[in-house]
Formats: sequence, structure tokens, C-alpha cells
Amino acid sequence: MFVLVNLKAYPCDPIEVATAARDVAEASGVRIGVSPQAADVARVAGTGVETWAQHVSPNAHGSHTGSTLAEAVAASGAEGTLINHSENRLKLADIDGSVGAAERAELETIVCANNPAQIGAAAALGPDAVAVEPPELIGGDVSVATADPDIVEDAVDAADAVDPAVDVFCGAGVSTGDDVAAAADLGASGVLLASGVAKADDPAAVLEDLVSGV
Repeated sequence: MFVLVNLKAYPCDPIEVATAARDVAEASGVRIGVSPQAADVARVAGTGVETWAQHVSPNAHGSHTGSTLAEAVAASGAEGTLINHSENRLKLADIDGSVGAAERAELETIVCANNPAQIGAAAALGPDAVAVEPPELIGGDVSVATADPDIVEDAVDAADAVDPAVDVFCGAGVSTGDDVAAAADLGASGVLLASGVAKADDPAAVLEDLVSGV
């Protein structure tokens, strides 16, 4: 089970979260990653935690002002990147381009999608993983694995029908160890979460509870 904490643009201390994630990962043996703002990738990677970019652009080196270059985040210490998060939607061609850019920079990839049909299309682009996240549940108090278990199972089936090598994660509302256990029972091999950790008074305690479900 992979637990990826997306810090989005929350006003949290990325080093505090990263240090907590590193320590809990080492103590539990559970794979935990942190996805900070691009400006914080190097600082977060410096803690030793597995670090993921929140996005990479579909371009290579060149005249691309404002882009997030895959090679730049890799050089800063990122090991992977999210692509097409619900809060940063891309056209299909750009998703494909971003997956290719990440592969060029030797970054792992998770392509996010809203529903099983989109999961199948995303899996066809050859990422390492896809993640189903119903937008209406993002940031809420109820996990997708509880609110809509069928969408997780259907996403697993959709990805498997296209490419069994692509892992399937789920996100939206995940905040407890029970949520992680429920996701695993539905066939997911990872979870994405954000506010449950980023907004917590004690990120380490939340992370310890999360991995208790593994």
C-alpha cells in the first residue's frame, strides 16, 4: 500500500509533514510519499521522505515560461509526479505529453481521473498508476471507499482490462486507517489524501493511524 500526501497549496509546514511522513514510514515499513508545492520539492526531498511533484508540464526544455519542467523537479529530488489532478485538469493530449515528460526524467507517474471510464483511458497512456478521485468527495469527511465503493472496484476492473501492470489508487475523503483498509479491500494498491494530514495539528499522529490500516 502506498500513501501519498498531497500538500496542495495549504498553509502547512511542508518540512514538518515531510519529517513526520519519513519517520512513520521508517517505523511502520509502509511506503509514504509527500507531494509539496514545486518551490518546496528540494527542501522536502532533503528530509529523506519520498517526494512527488504535484504536476509536470508536457514540454521539454525550451521557451516555456511558467511550465513545470519534469527534469527540474527530478533534479530537485522528486521521485514521481501526479498528473491531471481534479484541481489541475489537462486535455488528453497534454496528459499523454506529461506522462512522456515524466518518463523522460525517470519520474514515476500517477494519472488522476474522475471515474472508471476515465481511468481506462488514463491507463492506456502507460502511467505507473492511475487514481480515481470523485471531485464531489475531495476535501470531504467521507472516504470514497465508504461513500462509493463501486467506483473503486470498477476503476480497478477498468484499468486491469486495459493494462494489468498499471496500479490503481483511490482518493477523496481518505483520513483514517479504516479508510486505507477499506481501499485495500476494494482492490486499490494506494491512496491519495491531502487535508487530513496537511491540516492536522499533529500530522505524525494522523499518519500513524493511517498506516494502522495496512
